[in-house]
Amino acid sequence: MPQVHVEHRDRVAVLTLDDPGRRNALSLELCDALTAAVADAEADDTVGALVVTGAAPAFCAGADLTQLGDSRREGLLRIYEGFLAVARSPLPTVAAVNGAAVGAGMNLALACDVRIAARSARFEDRFLDLGIHAGGGHTWMMRRIVGPQTTAAAVLFGEVLDGRAAERVGLAWRCVEDDAVVDDAVVLAGRAAAAPAELVRRTKATIRDVAAIDDHPVAVERELVDQLWSMDQPEFAERLAALQARITASRP
Repeated sequence: MPQVHVEHRDRVAVLTLDDPGRRNALSLELCDALTAAVADAEADDTVGALVVTGAAPAFCAGADLTQLGDSRREGLLRIYEGFLAVARSPLPTVAAVNGAAVGAGMNLALACDVRIAARSARFEDRFLDLGIHAGGGHTWMMRRIVGPQTTAAAVLFGEVLDGRAAERVGLAWRCVEDDAVVDDAVVLAGRAAAAPAELVRRTKATIRDVAAIDDHPVAVERELVDQLWSMDQPEFAERLAALQARITASRP
């Protein structure tokens, strides 16, 4: 049975899709396992961030559309639930794209807040090649991340992006050597995980909320609510005192 392995590295949970014989294609069973792993991580107070990756040699080769059954709509929605659980997560999420991310596999990478790409990574839509329309909010996520031209190049014109190209167009935050991609993602995720948990969740929610705000003064008011809340938290007082102590100690 395909499964998702969970490894804890300090406060970062690394979720690894493990069905390498099928290049980690999103079967119903694998999507259920991923949804459960994300829910478990969110309920675990020791977890402050997630890294999502795939067992070599692929990140995720797309959706297994042979399992849809009589209700294709319900079958598709159940497959979507795997990457939508990642997209909805209040935890900071990093995709360590270690190989091919195809179709719905791209959706899984796009669902994360940040993508770290290996040199051998391949971001490939392939929807039109298969004679199927993009789904799962693919074009919406792509356009918000990389803009209309790169979205069209990938979705309509079938351009395949390797790790370096993904970094160049902003699809990946950076491209690293293949053997470093998970470690690099864990280090990045660890920075968010080291901050106060509720503050991180509220900050991520703010980043999402301001995407729908066009007016700067409205954005100021939106951030002010949570900034005032954060100033009342004990972590702020502790960290401010520590900063002031370091400044005092550094003075001649």
